[in-house]
Amino acid sequence: MPKFLRIGVHQSNVSGYTSKAWCIRRAGSTVFLKWGAVQVDGAGDRRKVHWTFPPQEKTIRCRTVQRAQDYTKAAIARRRSHRYEPLAGNIANRRRTTDRDSQLKQALATILYVDIVRSTEKAARLGDTRWATVMNHYYVAVRRELKALRGKEVVTTGDGLLATFRAPAAGIRCATAIRESVRTLGLEIRVGLHAGEYKVSGAEVIGLAFHIGARVAAKARAGEVLVSSAVKDLMSKSEIRFKDRGAHQLKGVPERWRLYRVEH
Repeated sequence: MPKFLRIGVHQSNVSGYTSKAWCIRRAGSTVFLKWGAVQVDGAGDRRKVHWTFPPQEKTIRCRTVQRAQDYTKAAIARRRSHRYEPLAGNIANRRRTTDRDSQLKQALATILYVDIVRSTEKAARLGDTRWATVMNHYYVAVRRELKALRGKEVVTTGDGLLATFRAPAAGIRCATAIRESVRTLGLEIRVGLHAGEYKVSGAEVIGLAFHIGARVAAKARAGEVLVSSAVKDLMSKSEIRFKDRGAHQLKGVPERWRLYRVEH
């Protein structure tokens, strides 16, 4: 299975950063994709990479072997032009010991997931150098708003970012502030927010709530801030207005969830 690791400026020889990995495998006329956030420890031959969350997976049935071969070739070419480097080693799942599991602490927060709309197309149009500059400005803008509203950055995934807030109102205000800020860079984002419990072990966070936040963001249109019913229910006395976007099945998540668009 060809594997690729997305690297930023000067990250090839740096340890202890988060990034995004992407894998592809073809079996006859079927293509299997896997991608997600990873932690990179060590550098060079000693580099180790492990998933920080269970990776997302997708199966594509191309009907013919030739179509599957063409799809795989084109997908790999896109990754190579989008600041990905081939990854020779395995991507491990972090093992959990009984002692480590006993140290897990429960937490409750509003979870914000930000994603750039059509980032691959923009990167291809601008080229690696200009896109790297845009992304640097993007993360400066995002982190400025996070700091202003006391959000806590959890992980970055290439062009996405996951953060937590103690209060849902702060998460929503941060989302709208980020949206307006990055528009000056010619970027549109989609944002999803969800409120729920998760577990903490040191710097690591674990829980379905994070996956729900990402799935809510995936349902958002360009420039849209969507929240789950869990967030809206916590804001019954808030002046923030919402518009019902109906009930949705979130991929890989049990039951249907009602989503709401922030109206301001």
